[in-house]
Amino acid sequence: MKPTRFIDSLNCAIDGVLYAARTQKHMRNHFLVAIVVLVIALFLGVTAVEFSLLAVAISIVLFAEMLNTAVEAVVDMFTTEFHPLAKIAKDVAAGSVLLSVVGAVVIGYVILSGYIFPLYKELLVMIGTPAEMAAIVSLLIVIIIVVMLKAMSGKGSFLHGGILSGHAAIAFSIATLVTLSTQEPIISLLTLSLAVMVSHSRLLMRIHSLREVILGAATGLGITLVVTLVFRWLH
Repeated sequence: MKPTRFIDSLNCAIDGVLYAARTQKHMRNHFLVAIVVLVIALFLGVTAVEFSLLAVAISIVLFAEMLNTAVEAVVDMFTTEFHPLAKIAKDVAAGSVLLSVVGAVVIGYVILSGYIFPLYKELLVMIGTPAEMAAIVSLLIVIIIVVMLKAMSGKGSFLHGGILSGHAAIAFSIATLVTLSTQEPIISLLTLSLAVMVSHSRLLMRIHSLREVILGAATGLGITLVVTLVFRWLH
């Protein structure tokens, strides 16, 4: 029955939010990202207008996810079997979430990059630009360690499977070298995005688990940073 009191309507709305958060993994992820973004915005001291824009972007993403959940529930109420119209309804609802996320990412990037990029560039300058020899040595060490770890574990080959992802290790090693060499935040963001895409492909192809991909990425990034810092200290 339709609620007649405001408090009852409010409770129904809260129940809807709780249901979506309890049953939808993406909703929980959106909430976590929202918390991180708001904390970062508070830490960076963004203006009131910028904070308002971030809050609106977050609200739109959460609204779209709630709408997507409602559409899925209504479709499932009428049919649990495959139907082309049911697929269209769910796909369009999911597409609304995707578009809202893209818009929120653009807004977040435009606002937060102005605060984060200068700090990031200062950090890159502190680490320093790797010498050509350091870059070559770090990449070779990454490859050797990946081979040794896979050989000792007895799992997979250099380019397929194993205890860690060799693709992720090399991709993040190269991304780190490009980042340190250019010391430009936007170039760093683009190269790291490519490294993430390479690593994600290993998950999509079911060659590695998430733990193995993360271990490979950490290995490539960590070794490259250590070699760069040690080489700079020695010279």
